[in-house]
Amino acid sequence: MGEAKRRQNSDANTKANQPLIPGLPITKQQSEQFIALTTKGAWIGIGALVVIWLTVRLIGPALGWWELAD
Repeated sequence: MGEAKRRQNSDANTKANQPLIPGLPITKQQSEQFIALTTKGAWIGIGALVVIWLTVRLIGPALGWWELAD
C-alpha cells in the first residue's frame, strides 16, 4: 500500500515539471501560475472599472465637477 502512494506522488512531481506542449518550454506549474496571475489581474480591472463608473456617474456630478449629458 505504501509503494503505490509513493509512486503516485513521484508521478505527480514529474508531470508538473514536464512541458505542457512539446516544443514550448512552459510547464504545467508555470501555466497554473499564469492563470492565477491573470485571474487576479482581471478582478483588479473589474474593481477599477466599477470605481471609475461610480466616479463618473455619481461622485462627479454630486460634487459639481461636471454635469451629465443625459
